Amino acid sequence: MIDVDVVEMPAPKVRERAAREVNGWPMAGAAFVLVVGGGALFSVGAVQGAVPIVVVGVAAFLAGAFLAAGLTPVAPGRARVLQILGRYAGTLRTDGLRWVNPISSRHEVSTRIRNHETAVAKVNDADGNPIEIAAVVVWQVEDTAQAMFEVDDFVEFVAIQTETAVRHIANSYPYDVHTDEGGMSLRDSTDEITETLSTEVGVRVQAAGVRIIESRITHLAYAPEIAQAMLRRQQAGAVVAARQRIVEGAVGMVELALDRLSEHNVVELDEERKATMVSNLLVVLCGDRDAQPVVNTGSLYQ
Repeated sequence: MIDVDVVEMPAPKVRERAAREVNGWPMAGAAFVLVVGGGALFSVGAVQGAVPIVVVGVAAFLAGAFLAAGLTPVAPGRARVLQILGRYAGTLRTDGLRWVNPISSRHEVSTRIRNHETAVAKVNDADGNPIEIAAVVVWQVEDTAQAMFEVDDFVEFVAIQTETAVRHIANSYPYDVHTDEGGMSLRDSTDEITETLSTEVGVRVQAAGVRIIESRITHLAYAPEIAQAMLRRQQAGAVVAARQRIVEGAVGMVELALDRLSEHNVVELDEERKATMVSNLLVVLCGDRDAQPVVNTGSLYQ
């Protein structure tokens, strides 16, 4: 795993805390009574010309409207970030109808799990080969206060930092390992690479109060200009590996045949005839085409 090297973000100035709130249904009932009663008193006072009744009716109506302004519906998977005169006043996470300070401003933030898929980016891998890579990141807002106040737009922030991390990962590993020494590569070390990607993206977006749940590489390929050359290279490697396996198997079969012939005293072969037999068997076993047998009707040495 590579070291996660990112810019150290400033310490967050605010962290999420619960807002002061009460059940909204009793407050909604009180607001309804005040508004309806105030309207009724205003009408009666206006008809009778009683100024005190009119004043009481107006005051009751305004009080009911003030209470109604504090009613705040909260949907599941959503949160409301409260501000009072510019200061952070807490976060509502309890779903249902709630009542908060009516003069507070309420900003809705989704706390649901989201997906972000990066566009296919063309970058150079650790060997300098141009490749195409894309990834998908599953994330969720964990601290609504940091998401609202630490960055301008936390959704855009996650998108940009994810793309940056994907490019960094692509630059840090080769697309494929072509030596016997082994090592991690983008194509063969999928689990390790995605774990590293999740860690790096998580560190980058932590300042925005975001938690990374999972990340996966969704697209990985050589760039079109070198794709054919790399395909021929992979095919050549596959042919060499196949030939090596065939030769190893053929040598084992020849060795087994000579041992069996010697063990059961089927025929006595000198070194020259053993060499001829080994040559013939290897030609038959390692050839690309079916061998054409030649039947010897004479002696072994003719």
